[in-house]
This record gives sequence, C-alpha cells and structure tokens, in this order.
Amino acid sequence: MAPITPYSKFLGDREPIQAIRDNIEKIRSLTTGWSTGQFERTYAPGKWTARQILTHLAQTELAFGTRIRMALTVPNYVAQSFDQNNWLAREATLSGRDATDTLLTLGNLNIALFASLSTADRAIPFSHPEYGSLTVDWIIHTAAGHQINHVQQLEQIAA
Repeated sequence: MAPITPYSKFLGDREPIQAIRDNIEKIRSLTTGWSTGQFERTYAPGKWTARQILTHLAQTELAFGTRIRMALTVPNYVAQSFDQNNWLAREATLSGRDATDTLLTLGNLNIALFASLSTADRAIPFSHPEYGSLTVDWIIHTAAGHQINHVQQLEQIAA
C-alpha cells in the first residue's frame, strides 16, 4: 500500500519512480530553448517564477535524495526541516538554465538510486521533526507528487 503524503493527490495511483522519470523528461522538454525572459514568467500574480520553481525543485531533489541516502546509511536517522523560502532566497541569483540543469542532473542521480532500492530498503524508517516516523518509500512518493504539482505550474507558464 502506498504511503499517504502531502502530495498524494498529485501522484494518485501512479508508480512514483516512473512518475519522477516522466517529470524529469517533461521538465527537460518544456524548458529546452527557453530564453532568460521565459524563465522569469509566472503562472499567476504573486506566485514563483519558472526560475524560482526550478530552483526549488533542484533544492528539494538535493534534500530528498540526501534524506534517503542518510536513512539508508545512518541508523536512527533524524531528518532536518528546512524553510523552502529561506533556501530559495539564498540562491536567488541562480539562472533558470542552471537551475534546470541542476534539477535534471540531481533527478537522474536520484532516479538511479531509487530504482536500485529493494522493498526492504524502501521500508527503512527514519524520523522527521514535523512528520514523525517515516520511511524511505514515503520520501519517494512525496518527491514524485511534489514534482507533479510543480510541473503543472511549469506547464501553465509554458502555455
């Protein structure tokens, strides 16, 4: 049974690793050839620009991948929370193209790891200060749904 995450409504019954593969390819396809100006567009007033969304996605790839690697290798691992807006502010000068390239690279790195995990690996528990006891599989499902949410925003920007 799939874990319930804050992003389950976006993932639905899709297999999460294939969804991540699809998301990474969709992002590559959407943003290929975008100008600097296109990366600065937003999907609604007051919302993040495409560049900010892509930076955020790269940062969460980094965070989710690190959490999984730590859970797999550190007994009784406790994840750290992070403030996405503070993280985004720290890398506000990253270009849209660099954010995209970073996301695609980290996404492929994580896909390779996630696809190599056994059922037992995916069941490894860890703790999170906001969410309590979780598993590696919970992160994989969260990552997939989180990406879908933001891919939908990028698709609105591209339209």
